[in-house]
Amino acid sequence: MIERFEVIFLDEAISFIESLDKKARKKIFYNIDKARLLNNPKLFEKLENDIWYFRTKYSSMQYRIFAFWDKTDNKNTLIIATHGIIKKSNKILKSEIEKAKRIRKEYFENQ
Repeated sequence: MIERFEVIFLDEAISFIESLDKKARKKIFYNIDKARLLNNPKLFEKLENDIWYFRTKYSSMQYRIFAFWDKTDNKNTLIIATHGIIKKSNKILKSEIEKAKRIRKEYFENQ
Protein backbone atom coordinates (compact mmCIF):
# COMPACT_ATOMS: atom_id res chain seq x y z
CA MET A 1 0.00 0.00 0.00
CA ILE A 2 1.08 3.55 -0.67
CA GLU A 3 1.32 6.05 2.17
CA ARG A 4 -1.02 8.98 1.54
CA PHE A 5 0.86 11.39 3.80
CA GLU A 6 3.61 11.81 6.37
CA VAL A 7 2.81 12.91 9.92
CA ILE A 8 4.90 15.45 11.81
CA PHE A 9 4.21 15.89 15.51
CA LEU A 10 4.64 19.31 17.07
CA ASP A 11 5.99 19.51 20.63
CA GLU A 12 2.59 19.75 22.28
CA ALA A 13 1.32 16.64 20.45
CA ILE A 14 4.44 14.73 21.48
CA SER A 15 4.04 15.84 25.11
CA PHE A 16 0.41 14.73 25.15
CA ILE A 17 1.18 11.30 23.70
CA GLU A 18 4.15 10.79 26.03
CA SER A 19 1.90 11.55 29.01
CA LEU A 20 -0.25 8.50 28.21
CA ASP A 21 0.39 4.92 29.25
CA LYS A 22 2.40 2.69 26.93
CA LYS A 23 -0.57 0.72 25.56
CA ALA A 24 -2.57 3.85 24.76
CA ARG A 25 0.45 5.35 22.96
CA LYS A 26 0.91 2.16 20.98
CA LYS A 27 -2.77 2.15 19.91
CA ILE A 28 -2.62 5.84 18.89
CA PHE A 29 0.47 5.27 16.73
CA TYR A 30 -1.09 2.12 15.26
CA ASN A 31 -4.21 4.07 14.24
CA ILE A 32 -2.18 6.94 12.80
CA ASP A 33 -0.09 4.50 10.75
CA LYS A 34 -3.29 2.83 9.54
CA ALA A 35 -4.79 6.23 8.59
CA ARG A 36 -1.70 6.96 6.48
CA LEU A 37 -2.59 3.96 4.32
CA LEU A 38 -6.40 3.95 4.32
CA ASN A 39 -9.06 6.60 3.80
CA ASN A 40 -11.11 5.86 6.92
CA PRO A 41 -13.10 8.61 8.67
CA LYS A 42 -13.16 6.49 11.82
CA LEU A 43 -9.41 7.08 12.07
CA PHE A 44 -8.90 10.53 10.54
CA GLU A 45 -11.82 12.94 10.33
CA LYS A 46 -12.38 16.51 9.24
CA LEU A 47 -13.66 18.74 12.02
CA GLU A 48 -13.94 22.21 10.60
CA ASN A 49 -12.42 24.04 7.63
CA ASP A 50 -8.74 23.09 7.70
CA ILE A 51 -8.74 21.25 11.05
CA TRP A 52 -8.82 17.46 11.25
CA TYR A 53 -8.18 14.93 13.99
CA PHE A 54 -6.93 11.40 14.45
CA ARG A 55 -9.36 9.29 16.44
CA THR A 56 -8.41 6.48 18.80
CA LYS A 57 -10.57 4.58 21.23
CA TYR A 58 -8.69 2.47 23.72
CA SER A 59 -9.85 1.01 27.03
CA SER A 60 -13.09 3.07 26.95
CA MET A 61 -11.13 6.31 26.51
CA GLN A 62 -11.48 8.51 23.45
CA TYR A 63 -8.23 10.15 22.31
CA ARG A 64 -8.06 12.92 19.73
CA ILE A 65 -4.93 14.29 18.08
CA PHE A 66 -5.68 17.53 16.24
CA ALA A 67 -3.98 18.16 12.92
CA PHE A 68 -3.94 20.07 9.65
CA TRP A 69 -2.63 19.49 6.12
CA ASP A 70 0.51 21.10 4.71
CA LYS A 71 0.58 20.70 0.94
CA THR A 72 3.07 23.51 0.24
CA ASP A 73 5.72 21.04 -0.90
CA ASN A 74 4.66 19.46 -4.18
CA LYS A 75 6.64 16.31 -3.40
CA ASN A 76 5.38 15.46 0.09
CA THR A 77 1.97 15.78 1.67
CA LEU A 78 2.33 16.43 5.38
CA ILE A 79 -0.08 16.23 8.25
CA ILE A 80 0.99 18.42 11.16
CA ALA A 81 -0.27 17.05 14.50
CA THR A 82 -0.78 20.01 16.83
CA HIS A 83 -1.99 18.71 20.20
CA GLY A 84 -4.15 16.06 21.81
CA ILE A 85 -6.99 15.62 24.26
CA ILE A 86 -8.88 12.91 26.01
CA LYS A 87 -12.43 13.38 24.83
CA LYS A 88 -14.88 13.41 27.72
CA SER A 89 -18.14 14.48 26.08
CA ASN A 90 -19.94 14.05 22.78
CA LYS A 91 -18.77 17.41 21.47
CA ILE A 92 -15.28 18.65 20.77
CA LEU A 93 -14.70 21.86 22.68
CA LYS A 94 -14.64 24.92 20.46
CA SER A 95 -11.55 26.11 22.34
CA GLU A 96 -9.61 23.02 21.16
CA ILE A 97 -10.56 23.72 17.53
CA GLU A 98 -9.55 27.36 17.95
CA LYS A 99 -6.24 26.27 19.47
CA ALA A 100 -5.53 24.05 16.44
CA LYS A 101 -6.43 26.94 14.11
CA ARG A 102 -4.08 29.27 15.98
CA ILE A 103 -1.23 26.75 15.80
CA ARG A 104 -1.90 26.25 12.08
CA LYS A 105 -1.79 29.99 11.44
CA GLU A 106 1.51 30.35 13.37
CA TYR A 107 2.98 27.36 11.52
CA PHE A 108 2.35 28.86 8.08
CA GLU A 109 3.45 32.35 9.16
CA ASN A 110 6.80 30.93 10.30
CA GLN A 111 7.55 29.01 7.12
